[in-house]
Amino acid sequence: MNGTTARSGLGSVVVGVDGSPSAHTAVMWAAEETALRGSALFLVHAADTDPPAPFLSHAEIARMRQAGRELLDRTAEAVTARHPELVVVKEITAGSVSGSLRRAAALSGTIVVGHRGLGGFPSLLLGSVGLEVAAEATTPVVVVRGVEETVEAGVVLAAVRDEADVGCARAAAREAVLRKVPLRLLHVWSGGLSAEPRAVLRKGSDEMARDHIRALSAISDRVQEEFPNLTLHAEEQQSRSVPGALVDASHHADLLVVGGRRSPGYLGPTLGRITLALLQHAHCPVELIPRQGPGHGSTS
Repeated sequence: MNGTTARSGLGSVVVGVDGSPSAHTAVMWAAEETALRGSALFLVHAADTDPPAPFLSHAEIARMRQAGRELLDRTAEAVTARHPELVVVKEITAGSVSGSLRRAAALSGTIVVGHRGLGGFPSLLLGSVGLEVAAEATTPVVVVRGVEETVEAGVVLAAVRDEADVGCARAAAREAVLRKVPLRLLHVWSGGLSAEPRAVLRKGSDEMARDHIRALSAISDRVQEEFPNLTLHAEEQQSRSVPGALVDASHHADLLVVGGRRSPGYLGPTLGRITLALLQHAHCPVELIPRQGPGHGSTS
């Protein structure tokens, strides 16, 4: 699939289906997103039987694949009942979940996963599939958190740090335009914060604050130029905890968009400490835009 739609400039939507409640919530979120984009919805179930496990017989593999087809049929029926206008494409693969989703998304699709799958430990904050897909992302990935029925906040939130996050802000702007809601650009920084929360910033911090404001303004100006009809609010905030402030802000957003970046020693090309914290704790779906690749390109 090549993925780009004429209506939005965003790619197609690919969602993983595994029968878990979290995946069902993700599917319904993906269906809403697809309806906004005006594209087809791709439901992908990965049987993960290639290569065949030595302890599985051919009959057991056949049963697993049949169960996957039936799950896809039921899921497609649930989507069509809510969105009868959508074109729904079902795909069952023998490969791994993360690899199957990436292949289905190709160069420009958006992958959607739930935050918990069927396997693993309930205490984990992010399932292994969501973690793997996010860590190796080359196209946008949405991890759907929260419950299926939520009260809309009417805001798309983008976490931005510097001008390298223009692509992230641009993707968030497209999502805000689709939803016909304002975009909030939030730049949170912690450097130079005094030990006393209400204390005056120590000497030199004023210039630091101005640098942060200039970085935010540069992003805001570029996005507003590209999307002149978009209502855009740009805010900078100093906080002891950058991820904590962003998690708090996610209470009041329908979608949190963040650019993928990695510090040495973290979990993949796009998954750093702050991004991982947001995927684990945010109160709304989180869309990860990789720093490299079509989702973070310079053209609108």
